Formats: sequence, C-alpha cells, structure tokens
Amino acid sequence: MGDIYHHRARTLDGREVSLEDYRGKVLLIVNTASRCGFTPQFTGLEALHRQFADKGFAVLGFPCNQFANQEPLDEAGIARFCQTSYPVSFPMFAKIEVNGPGTHPLWAQLKEEAPGLLGSRAVKWNFTKFLVNRQGQPVERFAPTVRPEDIAPKIAKLL
Repeated sequence: MGDIYHHRARTLDGREVSLEDYRGKVLLIVNTASRCGFTPQFTGLEALHRQFADKGFAVLGFPCNQFANQEPLDEAGIARFCQTSYPVSFPMFAKIEVNGPGTHPLWAQLKEEAPGLLGSRAVKWNFTKFLVNRQGQPVERFAPTVRPEDIAPKIAKLL
C-alpha cells in the first residue's frame, strides 16, 4: 500500500488535515476513548510526545466508540476532556471507526500492514497503538496493555 501520507482526517475542531503534514516524522497512532480502563495512558502518550517531539516524533490520537461505548462524547466534549483531564498537546482527530464497513482508510492500512497477534487484522480494544517510521510505513502494532513508556526505546531507535 505504500506510505500513509495520502490519507486525510478531520481534527476535533473540524479541519480536514492531510497526513502529508507529518511526512518525515515517526508517528504513534492510537485509538483513544475517554471512558476506558486504559484512558490513563493519555499521560504516557503525552510524555512520549513531549520527550521526542523536537526529534521529529508525534502521537496522533483517534477517538473511537466501537468498544463498549467507551467514547460517548462528541468532538467538543472530547476536546474538553483532553484539555482538562489529561492536558494533551498532541493532535487529536474526530471520532472514527477502526473496524467494520465504516473503517477509516488510514486504519484499514495500519491493520493490513501491521497485523496483530497470529496475523489478526481487527483492532481488539481502545488504545491499540501503531508505530509508523519516517517513511510513513507502519512497522509495529502494540496491544492496549502495552504502556506508552514501554514503546519509548523503539521510538528512539526509529528517530
């Protein structure tokens, strides 16, 4: 499929953004939710973002409500939550679907090129993470249980 830069996504404030804007950066792309047991990972994701941003790294958050309705908020509510509960400075995008017929095209590519355990394609839960290299190619998938800080050495290696 090539790189991810041909995809577009809408931000929480409704702007259409091309992933071309992230060309040359190492990315950690994550499906998020505000009412999940893994929601405290926002702290670790923000720490990674701050630690490596000046070296060409970014976290991209994509809220998703496909797992036990754990993201019930609308875009404005998600933005408020991310600012008040976990002061998030990394880009957050509008709610998307990561599985099924409405899967966002970016996520279809991520799942295809970085399959999960035993080659599974479906995202199993919130806070599944995909590491993308500077060439825009997904290189690894991390389960929701993998803490952001545990991914830091792999990020550093790609930088």
